[in-house]
Amino acid sequence: MDGVVEHEDSGVPRPVLIIAIALGVLLAAGVAGVGVYGWYGEHRLRQETAAAEAARRTGPLAAAPIPAPEAQSPECAAVMSALPAQLSIGGAQVPRRPLAEPAPAATVAWGDAEHDPVTVRCGIDAPAELTPTSQLMDVSGVSWLEINQGGDSSWLAVDRPVYVALSAPADIGTGPLQDLSKLIGGKLPKQPVFP
Repeated sequence: MDGVVEHEDSGVPRPVLIIAIALGVLLAAGVAGVGVYGWYGEHRLRQETAAAEAARRTGPLAAAPIPAPEAQSPECAAVMSALPAQLSIGGAQVPRRPLAEPAPAATVAWGDAEHDPVTVRCGIDAPAELTPTSQLMDVSGVSWLEINQGGDSSWLAVDRPVYVALSAPADIGTGPLQDLSKLIGGKLPKQPVFP
C-alpha cells in the first residue's frame, strides 16, 4: 500500500491510552496548580503577617503599670518635658506614639509601623538587679544598669535623684541611650548610686 503507514498495534486499547495521557496531563496541571496556590498562600501569609506587625506597631501603646513613686516629681517633669517629639532610630526619625489609657505617669513612647516601641519611664523604683556589685555602664557621664528581658533591653539610669528607664528592642543600637544620657546629664545632677 503506497502512502499508507501501517500502525503497529501496541496491545493497549486506544481509549485506555487516551485516558492515561489525559490523566498525566491533569496530574501535571494539578501539581502546577498546587505550586501556584502554595506560592499564593505563602505570599498572602507574608502580607497578613506584615499587616499584623504594622497594626501591633501603631495605635496607642499599652504600657503596663509599674510602681513609680517619683513620677510626679519636679525631676521627672524636667526630663519628660525635654524629651524630643521624634527619636532617631537607625537614621530614621520615629515619632512619639500615644499611650493607651490609663497611661502611666512620666512615660513616653516612640514607634511607628516600621519600628517597635521605645519607651522612657521616670520615677520608678530601683530594680532588684541593682546591687553594690552590679556592673554599670557609663554613657556620656550617666551610669546605666542593663536589664535584658526576652528580646528587649531596659537601661536604668542609677546615678540621678530619680531612676529613669529606657526600654527598647535589643537590636536598635545605642543611639537612643546616648541621646537620653545627654538629656539626663543636662537636667539632673549626678549623685552616688548607693548613698
